[in-house]
Amino acid sequence: MKAVILAGGAGSRLWPLSTKSQPKQFQKLISNKTMLQETISRLNFLKPSDIFIAINKEHLTTVKKQIKNYKIPLKNLIIEPALRDTGPCIGLAAAYIAKNHPNEVMAVIYADHLIQNKKEFKEKLKIAEKLAKTEDTLNIIEVKAKFPNVNLGYVKIGKPLEEINGTEIYAFEGFTEKPSLEVAKKFLESYKYLWNTGLYVWKVDTILKYYQKYLPKTYKHLTTIKKAIGTTKESSTLNTNYSKCDKISIDYGIMEKVDKKKVRIIPAELGWSDVGTWESIFEELPHDKNNNLIKGNHLGIDSNNCLIYGTSKKLIATIGIDDLAVVETDNALLICKKERSQDVKKLVENIKNPKLK
Repeated sequence: MKAVILAGGAGSRLWPLSTKSQPKQFQKLISNKTMLQETISRLNFLKPSDIFIAINKEHLTTVKKQIKNYKIPLKNLIIEPALRDTGPCIGLAAAYIAKNHPNEVMAVIYADHLIQNKKEFKEKLKIAEKLAKTEDTLNIIEVKAKFPNVNLGYVKIGKPLEEINGTEIYAFEGFTEKPSLEVAKKFLESYKYLWNTGLYVWKVDTILKYYQKYLPKTYKHLTTIKKAIGTTKESSTLNTNYSKCDKISIDYGIMEKVDKKKVRIIPAELGWSDVGTWESIFEELPHDKNNNLIKGNHLGIDSNNCLIYGTSKKLIATIGIDDLAVVETDNALLICKKERSQDVKKLVENIKNPKLK
């Protein structure tokens, strides 16, 4: 199995810690490792040479520094010359792997997601790999929805099809991307929907066939790039062709079009979160006796249920506050209701100084 870590996201809802130049996957959000380093460590059952990382060209220097101690070959860095969403990005990774390993199984993993159950993660990837090899299916590892989250995608599960190593495998009924709160509540009550983690596992030749069928223009450019890999024309061919690919997500471009019978759902208890907002980080990490999540230098009186996140030695002092997120960096200070932290993205869009974004 080859693992492709997607590390090109923006993560603007975690501003001011996550910025365009240093998004959340390169930040130490949950431990003394960055999210990217946590993801690589989680894949320690694979050889470093089997781990690929898809990145934005602007982050190349940062990524090189962060993977220095993990022995991942620099040739395994797949550098996107333009931002074209997950459809072209995953297709490009498949093309690079297919160049030398056309029948290999490929797992798609996000660098900025939290997965706490490493044993379950490995077990479910192995089950998905087996399905990809034996049934030639597109396989998705999904998790139970904990609450009606309107910032996530949902997948509807169908009937149970088989059991592998004690895990029930289900049919796939369809996707719903970021539903309204009312719809999300109905999904939760029905017990027929799981959160879409974006953890995909399939054979590279299989997924490329679906690109050929459903995204023919993108497939044509990916094929041209694939032919040039390893030659002196690789860089110029990549730059010329990649920007011409359809700008579309893998879900809209492939998964919503493919025959549902060719997709398998693998439920898992991963301790998963996309840690997409400050509120979600508050929900996932340990709290003190006043139910505060504190990182940094803080002194408080009568402060409860707050996220206090400081990145410098500066003292953050609070008195009589409840249910707030307070995030301090060298360049900015954010104060908001935790429940409004999903609106941080809107705030960032209105910042006029690009250096602060």
